Amino acid sequence: MPFNHYAKIKAILEKQPDGWTIRRIDEPTSAKNFKGETTHFDHYYRIYDHAGEPIKYCKFQQIDRLASILEMPLETLLSINQA
Repeated sequence: MPFNHYAKIKAILEKQPDGWTIRRIDEPTSAKNFKGETTHFDHYYRIYDHAGEPIKYCKFQQIDRLASILEMPLETLLSINQA
């Protein structure tokens, strides 16, 4: 089974106290998948803890994939997304 970054984020968030937030960062980024293919994005997301500090390894590009792995509606994640 290939490494799943979104599953790692889920495990990290399960250990975090309530109050974490997601922020969209409008800067270009890229990600390599398990096939070695690179995909470019015009933005990315970062998750911050309740104190406003970035949580290590919690940078990602596809909020819909995070919603799926967290088994949360996308609308719920978007509501905790702070621009």
